[in-house]
Amino acid sequence: MTTPASPTPALPWPTRLRNNVLSAIVWVLVRMLRAPGPRFASWVGSFWARTIGPWTPIHKTALNNLALSFPEKGEAERAAIARGMWDNLGRVAGEFVHLDRIWQYNMWEPAKSRIETTGVSNFVAMRVDGKPALVFTAHLANWELPAIAAAAQGLDSAVLFRAPDNDFFAEMLFSARSKVMGNLVAASHVAVFELASVLDQGKHLGILVDQARRGGPIVQFFGRPATTNPTIARLARLYECPVHGVRVIRLPDGRFRITCTPAIELPRDAKGKIDVDASMQAITSIVEGWIREHPEQWTWFYRRWRWGTKKKG
Repeated sequence: MTTPASPTPALPWPTRLRNNVLSAIVWVLVRMLRAPGPRFASWVGSFWARTIGPWTPIHKTALNNLALSFPEKGEAERAAIARGMWDNLGRVAGEFVHLDRIWQYNMWEPAKSRIETTGVSNFVAMRVDGKPALVFTAHLANWELPAIAAAAQGLDSAVLFRAPDNDFFAEMLFSARSKVMGNLVAASHVAVFELASVLDQGKHLGILVDQARRGGPIVQFFGRPATTNPTIARLARLYECPVHGVRVIRLPDGRFRITCTPAIELPRDAKGKIDVDASMQAITSIVEGWIREHPEQWTWFYRRWRWGTKKKG
């Protein structure tokens, strides 16, 4: 006789109330921002983020991370970076409701495009070589764009993403992304099997690599130890497929530049296999270089360095 599955424990009523209120507020905001175009929604998001963000506790976290990462910069310069961070995050929020409108690329008339690209030959080679590939990116500028670009340009791809705990937000994010991106693979303890299936089918898999991972390899990030998610390096070791980096840079007037690197030569061990830990350091160093170029476009309040120092004993 089959034992019925245990029901999911109900959330405490204060948590349910908070989630419901937040969901209602977001529902209203989404519809208000959906009415005008992407540029106006981006400006609105920027205005409110720059107004409210610096008064939140996480602003102090951002300033602390900036001080530790850029000790050579003055306090005023780091404060300006933090304000730029809020500007970018607000714009990302405003642009989210326009994911189906934000892509505007014309290779024949680039001056009229919202998107400009570099490294197009690397992207084309990845699309026509008949091989699976791994693509890493980071939370820079509008990090939704690489997946949108891949789908818009006919690259058979999938994206690993982490769903929010709030069911309303999770459904909203999935609904918006599924319309303009390739396959979506939710991060979970069984996601590795879905990711392997993606590569087995010869598709291209995109992964954000600038987040901490408890128990992950320790890498140096802005001169400090930080954990990282080794999934991309482990898959590269298993499948021996090309690994590319794609980044987005926010430009003035609501425009973006997307860059695709050539296939990256990852470090190998004595047996000739891709070295997972060394590869994650190489990838992390590339991402750090991107952030150093445009530090105001990265999420400095994120606790990237947690778990970076393992306790002794």
